[in-house]
Amino acid sequence: MTCLEKQPSSSCELKADPAHRSSQEKARSAVQLRTIRLVDGARAGVSLLALFLGLAGLVATSLAIRDYNVSRFGPLTGSLAWLSVWPDNSAFDIQPTVSLAVGFALVVLANAVALAADLRFIRARLAAAVHRPVALAAPLVGLVAALVSVISSYVANQSAAVDTLTSWSCRWRFLQNTGPAPPFASLCRTGHAGLNLAILLIPIEFFACVLVGHSVKLRRMPGHISTNHVEASV
Repeated sequence: MTCLEKQPSSSCELKADPAHRSSQEKARSAVQLRTIRLVDGARAGVSLLALFLGLAGLVATSLAIRDYNVSRFGPLTGSLAWLSVWPDNSAFDIQPTVSLAVGFALVVLANAVALAADLRFIRARLAAAVHRPVALAAPLVGLVAALVSVISSYVANQSAAVDTLTSWSCRWRFLQNTGPAPPFASLCRTGHAGLNLAILLIPIEFFACVLVGHSVKLRRMPGHISTNHVEASV
């Protein structure tokens, strides 16, 4: 006789439940693992994009600072009158450009650390309690660095009494670059490019923070896959 003939249907369902629940849990685990892999892959891609943008911004601002230092403090090949192409220190502030360079350096460092922590042979040696804070701290550091750089640049550029490297260069960008004259046109373009890159990094780093938070949430969901299994599989 079958189970339905011997016992009530509810008893038969109870006997079948453990196997059925096991198959459902395996299916949910497979879906969750694929989702975690997708989210972590997207986060790594965003970190790589932020790293490249940070490198581009760091190179641009570093070259601008170098050109400024050479034209103001370097050996001159012509008349000493070229010293006057830059305003006095009381009316000139190079700190916004320096803060951009520092911000880009922090973005590059943070995202390089995050990408290195995701490498399989490094991740295998990092406990989850260490890897998760590193993954979350990297986009946060990049986001804060980009925000501070952009805000400081905008505040400095709004001043009517003090010029920045970008504002002064753009004012004199049509001056023909001859002799020891600074490349004002190039400095103007570089300044705007650096600021635009910093602005672009803000939503990118914010999106990376969202992806990290979603990844942590997935790992803490009820019936989640064991951390060791996820770390070994991702």
